[in-house]
Amino acid sequence: MKEENVILVNQKDEQIGLMPKLEAHEKALLHRAFSIFVLNDKNEIMLQQRANQKYHSPLLWTNTCCSHQREGETNIQAGSRRLFEEMGFKTGLKELFHFIYKAPFDNGLTEHELDHVMIGYYNDEPKINSEEVENWKWMSIEDVVKDIQLQPEIYTIWFKIIFDEFYHFLEEHKISNL
Repeated sequence: MKEENVILVNQKDEQIGLMPKLEAHEKALLHRAFSIFVLNDKNEIMLQQRANQKYHSPLLWTNTCCSHQREGETNIQAGSRRLFEEMGFKTGLKELFHFIYKAPFDNGLTEHELDHVMIGYYNDEPKINSEEVENWKWMSIEDVVKDIQLQPEIYTIWFKIIFDEFYHFLEEHKISNL
């Protein structure tokens, strides 16, 4: 399987090149990414536990889906593609905001991403891809806040950063279903 490229960007989200994903993470270069939060009618977030065989952050809990856009894809197209590949369902997505973060891992890799945060709504069970996802669950937003404080080690580094941004966005805006 050929390694995917990520889209290198400047701070204005303008493409400046392409690079294999692992190399971009080794060199900590800024690249485009997305994070999806899927909520149900009870305002719970669908969380996924990363598969055991992932090369970083295996078995840690994170948001519903996150990945990288391919060259030529819109953020929504990339999010829809990857949500279906990982979680096995389709739903409408809406982009909320984007921001830049940098998070080093213990293994020497670094996430340095211009992250486009999206929201979607879904009420059924996903059909998870076991190569990508170990498990999943619904959690209320308030319970996620508390759980991150109680046991931060069970969550991915980026989820803690992105969830904080997402939570503050929800506090400042009234989000209506798509």
